[in-house]
Amino acid sequence: MNQEKRSLYRRIINFFDKFEDHVRAQLSRFPILYTFIGGIAIVLFWRGVWHTADLLEGRGGWLGWLFNAPINLAIVVLILLATGLFVSYFIGDTILISGLKQEKKTTEKTEKDIKKEDEEISKLRTQMTDMKEEVDEIRNYVEERGKKHWEEDIKKEVK
Repeated sequence: MNQEKRSLYRRIINFFDKFEDHVRAQLSRFPILYTFIGGIAIVLFWRGVWHTADLLEGRGGWLGWLFNAPINLAIVVLILLATGLFVSYFIGDTILISGLKQEKKTTEKTEKDIKKEDEEISKLRTQMTDMKEEVDEIRNYVEERGKKHWEEDIKKEVK
């Protein structure tokens, strides 16, 4: 029975994964429509979450206490802090990292800054390509030397 549940679960996940891929492929051809559909769906999702929390608070009892605004805020902040989502969601990883590196925001960068970064990236790519070639040369040398040693060892054993 447990195996059947896992199999059903996998089939459902697989179906929705393929369905999502298909829908994204179709909608990506129409980015403005995709944006409107996605935006509306996100707003309606959070509206549903909000109204559900209001309904649960209105029921009273421990659910009313749990969904009371100040208590709910404290619980949610603790959950977001514990999962690491609090900072990354509200200020974003990119902003946080650029602040730590004392970099300019992308919107503040000049064309000169962007060209400089592109040149640095190009230099790094060239260096990586050169290093790969050197590693390949070393690998070939080691393989050839290894073959020669192997052949010499075999000749010595035969004699």
